[in-house]
Amino acid sequence: MPPITNAPIYFGPFLVTSQVFHLTPHSFALVNIKPLLPGHVLISPRRKTPRISDLTPVEVTDLFTTVQRVGRMVERVFSASALNIAVQDGAAAGQSVPHIHTHVIPRKAADLDERGGGDVIYTLLEGQEGDVGRHLLEREVRDRPKFPAVGKDEERRPRTEEEMRREAEWLAGEMEKESRL
Repeated sequence: MPPITNAPIYFGPFLVTSQVFHLTPHSFALVNIKPLLPGHVLISPRRKTPRISDLTPVEVTDLFTTVQRVGRMVERVFSASALNIAVQDGAAAGQSVPHIHTHVIPRKAADLDERGGGDVIYTLLEGQEGDVGRHLLEREVRDRPKFPAVGKDEERRPRTEEEMRREAEWLAGEMEKESRL
């Protein structure tokens, strides 16, 4: 399956066209370079802007309608029973790419018990594990320094462009099914 668009799509300064699996007039959904849990995806407005307050009412509506639709799909596809939906609105809130984005993370009962319980997801988002910008930059410059891992993080690695492209293609097909459900 070819990419869903030939037009370049940027997440902040990073070209992510091959990672995109869903497009709307004002938003896009992309697979995450280093997901915290299986199915962890990002939703972002097409217009690059760092803060939610910078979006127009139409863009906000489109962004969160897309979060709702993509969330429903990843919950189904990853057999989840709940979702974490998180926005780090600005650098002081932990935003690592200056392009507003929403994390959608499928959850299952007890999925993070070994790492401290369900709320540890917020610590992971704010820590090195959730630093999307750093991981994208490392991929871009091919300089992937090792950092101390906590718990099972040593088992997680930044994914390759090919891995993310394949997942984006699969999820694009699942989004097509979602509109028919």
